[in-house]
Amino acid sequence: MNKSKKESAKGAITLSESLPEGLQDFFVLSKVTGKSGCSFLLLKKDAGKKLLLAAGDEAQLPDGFTGEKFQQNSRYYLVCDLTPANAAALREALPFTKPITIGNRNSFGFGDRLGNAGAAHLRSLESSDFLPVLAQQSIRELDRTRRTAREVMDAATWAILQEGYTGGFGADADHLKTFDDIDRMVDAGFTMYTIDPSDFVDNRVVNMDDKALRQAFSELPWKKINDTPEAFAERYQDVAFTLGYDHTLKPSRQAILQAAVKYGRVILHTLEMSQYLKNTYPDFDSEIELSVDETPHPTTPEEHLVIASELKRLGVELVSLAPRFCGDFEKGVDFKGDIEEFKREYLLHQAIAAAYGNYKLSIHSGSDKFGVYEAIGNLGVGSVHVKTAGTSYLEALRAVALADPGLLREIFAFSLERFDTDRKTYHISADTEQLSDPDSYSDDQLPGLLDNDHARQVFHVSFGSVLTERNAQGGLRFRDRIMTVLSKNEDVYEDCLYRHFRKHIQPFEQ
Repeated sequence: MNKSKKESAKGAITLSESLPEGLQDFFVLSKVTGKSGCSFLLLKKDAGKKLLLAAGDEAQLPDGFTGEKFQQNSRYYLVCDLTPANAAALREALPFTKPITIGNRNSFGFGDRLGNAGAAHLRSLESSDFLPVLAQQSIRELDRTRRTAREVMDAATWAILQEGYTGGFGADADHLKTFDDIDRMVDAGFTMYTIDPSDFVDNRVVNMDDKALRQAFSELPWKKINDTPEAFAERYQDVAFTLGYDHTLKPSRQAILQAAVKYGRVILHTLEMSQYLKNTYPDFDSEIELSVDETPHPTTPEEHLVIASELKRLGVELVSLAPRFCGDFEKGVDFKGDIEEFKREYLLHQAIAAAYGNYKLSIHSGSDKFGVYEAIGNLGVGSVHVKTAGTSYLEALRAVALADPGLLREIFAFSLERFDTDRKTYHISADTEQLSDPDSYSDDQLPGLLDNDHARQVFHVSFGSVLTERNAQGGLRFRDRIMTVLSKNEDVYEDCLYRHFRKHIQPFEQ
């Protein structure tokens, strides 16, 4: 990313006298001028923000915005709240606030579970060649936080305006399993569709004897993928595949049968999801990522080869694929495993990606995997997409610990209560026996909990419970208080985010 993509420096537009009477106690966060000559200013006062449209001619004020219109000193103004309708109007008035498809350029995905981290996310990429995937949320995260896909998109739109960033950004509809999931995210304007076929992976292959394996192979839905067992075997068995980086693969009969049985129905599901997206929304610009990372065992090169080759044969074009790499990619902590083995795997997976579509490798559960970033940065091959989510929420809690220790202590106690329930859908190794009672930590010690792997994972898995828990009066017990603290201490919060994500990005900038 290049800082020149910002239209103007914030320091040049913060003079209060540039605002009309009645708004001079607001601070100007950003200013962008549209093609019609109308200026769009994002304003802040205390914990609230407003959108101000300003023009020399009333006709320059674009349609679609709702707010208070007035004239002052030969200028026309419209003061708007940051509503969904105004966000949608902004995307029409300023096309750079609308997501695009990114293709095989390096990209970095930022999950933002609170909807207020986007500006700092963008800032962290300023010296990088990564393009941001700013609106990123899985169906599971939407359900757990009780947000809508439109709210996620709107948060990205306001962040783009706040930073004056015009370089293009993606929007990732993550971990989609059904056609209804696709409909839900297309309606909100997402451009990247991450297919989650985990329900169709047959992990039994590792324990199948030869007879069972051959039987399962024969029972695959061959007609639906326009193939036969004989043709499939002829394409792969004992065939030497010459790949880049001096790699050659010659799959054995056993490896091919296992790959087909394990991922045959994954290939069909991906084909059906891709066709549904293309046929139902033929004029909608979109790109597809395939996620096969949520399996107990690493994706072998032969399995990746079969998946990639078969999808290419069936006309499914991938922008990225997320293998299950060796080692452990636990939530919220660094990579656990043999980094040299990871590097060897990564090179071979990149060679396959280059040969079968030149798509990116995608690093899922990418939050805080600093050893992996260093390895990929040192290798310097191929294109990569990094996907993070919960780490931004953890940095929000760090800011809460700094600004309101009492609130963080309450959240910690509640998260510990929820831990045994909330951890069930996550691969983590946190041990609460390694943590003390929340009341035993001093205010000064609380921010350090966000550097403790056990505490990080406790906080990480409980995010949905924390954000949706209600008090005796029916109000949200924590969420509104968290949002107020972060809004009043926005500089502290954004500094936490910026520092943390610079640690993620810098290893790639070697």
